[in-house]
Amino acid sequence: METYQFPGSAALFKRAAKVIPCGVYGHFSPAPCVPADAYPFFASRANGSRFWDVDGNEFIDYMCAYGPMILGYGNPVVDEAFRAQMNQADSCSLASPKMVELAEYLVNLIPIANWAFFAKNGADITNFAVMIARAATGRKKIIAIRGGYHGTSPWMQAPGHHGVTEEDQENIVRVPWNDIAALEAVFDRHPGDVAGFISTPYHHPVFADNEMPAEGYWQKVQALLRKHGAVFIIDDVRCGFRLHMGGSCEYFGFKPDLICFCKAIANGYPISALVGVEALKNTAAKVFHTGSYWFSAGPMAAALACLKELKRLDAPEILRAIGRKLNEGMVAIAKSHGYDLKVTGDPGMAYYRITDDPTLMLHQQWCAECTRRGAFFTSHHNWFVSTAHSDKDIQQTWDICDDAFKAIKS
Repeated sequence: METYQFPGSAALFKRAAKVIPCGVYGHFSPAPCVPADAYPFFASRANGSRFWDVDGNEFIDYMCAYGPMILGYGNPVVDEAFRAQMNQADSCSLASPKMVELAEYLVNLIPIANWAFFAKNGADITNFAVMIARAATGRKKIIAIRGGYHGTSPWMQAPGHHGVTEEDQENIVRVPWNDIAALEAVFDRHPGDVAGFISTPYHHPVFADNEMPAEGYWQKVQALLRKHGAVFIIDDVRCGFRLHMGGSCEYFGFKPDLICFCKAIANGYPISALVGVEALKNTAAKVFHTGSYWFSAGPMAAALACLKELKRLDAPEILRAIGRKLNEGMVAIAKSHGYDLKVTGDPGMAYYRITDDPTLMLHQQWCAECTRRGAFFTSHHNWFVSTAHSDKDIQQTWDICDDAFKAIKS
């Protein structure tokens, strides 16, 4: 099977490194892509389930822009809604009626929601949620899951990261995932000073297997937070509308106070949302939080169209079915070559790991060989599928996986 070369990407990266910190920064950085010469760094176009890099290489995309692409690149329903709104107004000196329409739709769609607030990025909304929790309770401490990710604000980052001080972290208390006793111990150590608890609906760290909630975990968490008067925040930025259209809490059967959405809400257009219960509406109104482009109407129109299309399709079920089919085939192919490919997390956004090498180097090599052949895999992060991924895509991906296993075996 032919393998790709990336001279155009390499040349562009050299130019970028002269004028942009890291060349490509953040979660798109080449740093976790091992070996780096197996990956492209710049895309020229995208359509459906695929993108093309600047060298003209075609990839079946299993990162989906790290989650935002849920209906396929260039989805005509979402793109037409965006264009129609842009022909009227986008960023303006007044709010758009589309903001009201989108808020009304979310309140009707999400069972716990009585109001909605809009921003641009996931971190905008997780920050706002924490501010609301502190304003509502008059307390300081926020409990978070060890290894969880909620953005890049200083309080969110792991201790020791550049630019983060001890003072930024002093009111964040981290506990292990699925550990009710550890959560109870925090309330015992900080009586009357816990403002809220923030977590993803299931644990999806990087470089590690994803973990589902233990039986009854969320119900016990909910009861404990209610007992101590702490605000219950779910970060649904990555999972939102992939597990359940009513929020991932509906999939797992619990009721938070605040839910943070971003990524898939508008199929790639820049918007995030916080929804919440009636009891926190007045507090949310008092907390000042805003941004230059948070009232842009184009992405709001895109979000409204995207959510309606996801609901019409019953997208979460489609994504799970596509994911299960893809995963079962890859596991079988790995086994045929004598490897154990472990799949964890939700089938539509699973994490993969070849268990035969605990250093992960073998897994990194396999992901790199798949990418060289046209299936865009990363080795450190969960992948994503979209409703645009077809049986043809899956079969081609299986063929690529098979050839990549032959390559690493030789």
